[in-house]
Amino acid sequence: MAADFSDDIAELKLLLSQATRPRVRFLLSTEIESLEKQQHVAALDHQVRVAPVQTSAVVPDIRYTTLSSFSWDQDSGKVKIYVSIEGASEDKVIADFQQWSFDVKLHDVQGKNFRSGILKLQKAIVPEKCTVTVKPKRIIITLWKAEKGNWVDLYFKEDKLKPKFDSNKDPMAGLMDVMKNMYDEGDDDMKRTIAKAWSEARSGKKSDPLKGLNDDL
Repeated sequence: MAADFSDDIAELKLLLSQATRPRVRFLLSTEIESLEKQQHVAALDHQVRVAPVQTSAVVPDIRYTTLSSFSWDQDSGKVKIYVSIEGASEDKVIADFQQWSFDVKLHDVQGKNFRSGILKLQKAIVPEKCTVTVKPKRIIITLWKAEKGNWVDLYFKEDKLKPKFDSNKDPMAGLMDVMKNMYDEGDDDMKRTIAKAWSEARSGKKSDPLKGLNDDL
């Protein structure tokens, strides 16, 4: 299309240079001007149609294999978690430490991506002090405890023997909840003792519902 306009304009300009009559020169000049405008519009339209389309970056879907097997030890101030894995690179480790959790991601380890973490720890940590150390055959995740002391486990576990106090709830009901948990987890002797205490409580006797348990604990 652009070549057609250029050829027509060139030929009309050649005729214009040879024309001598004013009317013919006017008609040729008018046509040349019209074709040049059409050529300009066509060029702009072509630029709009071929303009590159801007697209947002597509984030690849990264898949991870969970490293659920590990060992750990502790002292009064910190916990160390040892995860066995070969080929990890320190510059491809992304660690996210929160007050009650951590998530460590290892990218491009022998062509795969791995992660290790705990959604809720037994106790709080100090995120800004926690670190990941990469060794040839393992990584070491160091968690600094918010409060010094001993952890019985890494994972948070609700204390079933600790009653949940509710200002709108009968205090005796909370005590009975404790007894129920002890009954569910106790041995046969414990269950017989608790069953007897329940029976006495329901019969109207006001004796201590936990009386006799101390001998079994």
